Amino acid sequence: MLELKQLAKSFGDHKAVESVSFSLKQGEVLGFLGPNGAGKSTTMRMVAGVIEPDRGDVSISGFSIISDRRDAQRKLGYLPEGVPLYADMTPREFLNFMCRAHDIDRKTCVSAIDRVVADARISSVMNRRIATLSKGYRRRVGLAGAMIHDPDVLVLDEPTDGLDPIQKRAVRALITRMAADKTILISTHTLEEVPAMCTRAIIIDRGCVVADGTPQDLAAQSEGGLEETFITLAGTHEVDQV
Repeated sequence: MLELKQLAKSFGDHKAVESVSFSLKQGEVLGFLGPNGAGKSTTMRMVAGVIEPDRGDVSISGFSIISDRRDAQRKLGYLPEGVPLYADMTPREFLNFMCRAHDIDRKTCVSAIDRVVADARISSVMNRRIATLSKGYRRRVGLAGAMIHDPDVLVLDEPTDGLDPIQKRAVRALITRMAADKTILISTHTLEEVPAMCTRAIIIDRGCVVADGTPQDLAAQSEGGLEETFITLAGTHEVDQV
């Protein structure tokens, strides 16, 4: 469903991503972990086709993000860091816009909006301007937009950032429900969420994969559990985020 093949990206003299390769099957939820500046967001932006890799490729449901970008992106739902939205729109207007962008017909659009509004729990703010919404609600509107076309693969950059504990629990439950039919790649700085949401975890540092396994296997590598494993493998490296 999702395969990264030796992805690499530099910005000037800084190597943000050196050579990242891994593949995910349907039903897998991968926690993509690393300190600030490790290359997580850059990798996810290359997966989504937002920036060009210097080297390598990504296959999404069999389509190359390099040579078959439109077809690959049709299979992908992407929630980027910062959740860029149209602040003067309401969530209803934004989701209708996303339906048109994905060439979803009017009848299907109505049912798709109903589905993602219920999943993201945003019914109470559907007619408010996005500019007036809290950070948590904006992130949930962005998540609804990423899911509107029912993609095979979801790439979610910090999907629970800004959410309160109840909202975080709801998003974790939603990801668990969707997991059986999709492939999901999640970045998070909240390590305790990883065992709750993810079937697998990868730790990246300085643009390279330094660990890959189940959350339980990675936690077992250190007496202090997953957090200590993370600190041992990557936590001493902290640079400006890319």
